[in-house]
This record gives sequence, C-alpha cells and structure tokens, in this order.
Amino acid sequence: MTSAKEFLKSFQRFSLHNINASALLFTAAILAMFLANSPWAYFYEDFLSRQVILQIGDYNLFSHHGSPMSVLAFVNDALMALFFLLVGMEIKQEILIGELSSIRKAIFPIVAAFGGMIIPVMVFLVFCYSSPDSRGAAIPMATDIAFALSVLALLGNRVPLSLKIFLTALAVTDDIGGIIIIALFYSGHVAITPLLLSGLLLLGLYLGNRMRINSNTFYYLGGFFVWFFFLESGIHPTIAGVLVAFTIPAKSSMQLEGFVDRISSSIKSLPLNEGERSAKATVLSDAQIHMLHKMEDASSKVISPLQNMSHRLHPYVNYLILPLFAFVNAGVTFGSIEPSMLLGIPMGVFAGLFIGKTIGIFSFSYLFIKTGLVSYPKGMDAKNMFALSMLGGIGFTVSLFIANLSYTGVPEVGANLLNQAKLGVFAGSLVSGLCGYFLLKKVLPPANPKK
Repeated sequence: MTSAKEFLKSFQRFSLHNINASALLFTAAILAMFLANSPWAYFYEDFLSRQVILQIGDYNLFSHHGSPMSVLAFVNDALMALFFLLVGMEIKQEILIGELSSIRKAIFPIVAAFGGMIIPVMVFLVFCYSSPDSRGAAIPMATDIAFALSVLALLGNRVPLSLKIFLTALAVTDDIGGIIIIALFYSGHVAITPLLLSGLLLLGLYLGNRMRINSNTFYYLGGFFVWFFFLESGIHPTIAGVLVAFTIPAKSSMQLEGFVDRISSSIKSLPLNEGERSAKATVLSDAQIHMLHKMEDASSKVISPLQNMSHRLHPYVNYLILPLFAFVNAGVTFGSIEPSMLLGIPMGVFAGLFIGKTIGIFSFSYLFIKTGLVSYPKGMDAKNMFALSMLGGIGFTVSLFIANLSYTGVPEVGANLLNQAKLGVFAGSLVSGLCGYFLLKKVLPPANPKK
C-alpha cells in the first residue's frame, strides 16, 4: 500500500512539471504508428491482445460476458470511463457556473456546436453512404479540446479571451452530443437486471449527494460498481462515467470565509514550543498533531468533491490514460491501405473534420449572428471565427474512440475499416490544426508586449 501511495505521489509531481499533455498524446500516437509498420508489429499486436485479469475468487472483474478483457478493450472500456468521468465533471461545472450556466451565455456556442455536428455527418455520408462504411458517420462530430486549446496557446496573448471561452464551450457541447450518440447508437443488446442495479446505485449516489456525503471514496467506489453493471448490461460502460459525474456534489461543506476563520483560530491555538527537533528528526507533540489534523480536515472541507476529484483525476487522465489510449488505438498499418480505398472512409472522415467542421461551425455561427439575436463577443469577428472553426476539426481522441465503436466487430472487414478511419482522423485533425493555426496567426492582431 505504501509503495502504491508513493507511486501516485511521484506521478502527481511529474504532472506538475510543464510537460505538454497534447505533445505526449501525439508522441504516443506516432510511436504506435511506427510500431504497427515496423518489424516489431507482432509484439505490438501481441501486447494489445494480452488478457487483463483482476481475479476475486473464481471471478475476473475485468471480463465481459465471461471472457477476459484484452489490453485494448481494458483501455477503451475501463480506463476511458475515467476520461468520461472527468468530461462529465467538467460539463457539470460548465452547466452550474461556466459558459453553459445560462441560455444567454450558452446559446451562441451551442448553435455553433450543432453546426459542427450536423454538417460533418452529412459530408461523411457523401463519401460513405452505404453500410458498413456509413456506421462511422459520427466519427467527425468530435472536437479534441486539449489539442485545440494547445494550438491556441501557441499564439500566446494574441488570442482574445473570448475565442478561448467560445472554443471551450463549443467542445463541451460537442462532448455532450458525442455522449448521447454513444449511448443511443453504440450499445449492444441490453440486459435488464444489470441495468436496473446500476440505476439503483446511481440513485444511491444521488441520495448520498443530497445527504451531504462528501467522501471521494464513496463516489469512486459507487462509480466502479455502476461501471461494472453497465458493462454487463450492454450499455457502453463509458456512459457510466458521465452519469456518475452528475451525482458528485459541487458544493463544499465549508465556505471559504469559515475556513479562514477556523484556520486563523487554529494557528493562534497551535502550541509552538512543544515537541522536539533535531538535525535528524522532528517529533511533534500530541497537541500539535491534533491541531494540524484539524487544519487538514478543514482544508478538505472547503473544496467540493466535484472540484477535488476533477483536480486529482486530471494528471492521470492527461498523462497516463489518454497517451495509453492513443498508443493502443493509433496503430495504422499503411501496408493494408490501397489507393482505391482512400476515396472511401479516409476521405469521408478527413472531409468531415476539415471541411464539415469548418463550414458547420462557421455557417451556423455567422447566420445566427445575422439574425440579430446575438452579437460577436469582444475580440471576435468573422475572420478569426472562420479560423477558429477550423480548429474544431481537430477530432483525435473522441474521433478515434467513436471509430473503434463504429467498426470493431464488423464481420470480416472491421479491422480494415477501422484502419482506414484512423488514417482519416489523423489526416483531418493534422490539416485542421495546421490550417487553423496559420490562418489565426495571419488574422489576429500583433502580440501586446505589456500583457
């Protein structure tokens, strides 16, 4: 147990360094593509198919319908549930206090997001209108907020705050749309009993929220069992992460003012002259330890479970789960793609991301502005809105995730179709990011050195 805690602390310290999570994600994807097309491709494929086993008695917790999960399935169905838990918590914060907290704030990015979901699907279906190719129509709907904001960050203080806020709200709305699509179209045959059990557990977590249970462990443990029953029910298990997120309390049990008063009182009461200190050790008195524990307890109460869990989960998702997801999913094998295939799924995904996203986001936004119901936020105009719309075509993480759901399991041709979809995701995301960056660089005002 001690070694596990030390590992977690070391990992958190690692994540605090200025290491770009998007660069790590991109590096993992490049490494996967290299391995998949190298003499070591066998070892890469063997790693993906390895079984993941957590045995309790005769039962493996990481199994689906009696079969152990492979590494690939474990990452996509188990670890990505934590990613969607984090996404759900971020959506909840945006709905409560962020850019989706009121119709007036949310309506502009929501309209833009609708365009960015509807038009890419239509563009994709122009190239892939028949089954099974058409199963991937939702692939170009997604926007990878981490990559998109990383591109904006390259332009520094030249980027108006309104563009960052708009892109964030747009991507959050995209996430909601993607989650709905996954729930409706990418679930298998539904088993009623596990689904009812997961519903009862979600009700228990909600009641725990109402009863002011602020223990992170309570929601993590309950969330694990909700995920487990979702897995057994046939509903895609990552949806469990989102639903659990909405049961987590967003209100702290102690206000900041009360915390300051309690800490000030504790500091005044802290006996400074007790205990013993030397060059080799510090031994505090029982009174000092008691008082310090009271201060620590007060600190834990002033942060809501929603923010606390989100803050603690971020480094593991950004620096471990998402790079691992990219590594196991990004292995495009170029040798299996013939030139004649490029005009099918690869072109459909590419055009959906690069053309569909740009046209969809910009046209819906521009026409909505023309109605006179809203106006451009400060610092935004038609030119930088068009460039920003291109960045919406960086699909990457969620696009790869939906590609896996779309084509995995298609008889005989599923692996080949998935391989083609991955190529389209990489090409569309890369071209969208580069074009959006250079166009923004051209249309944004020069940097203000005083900022």
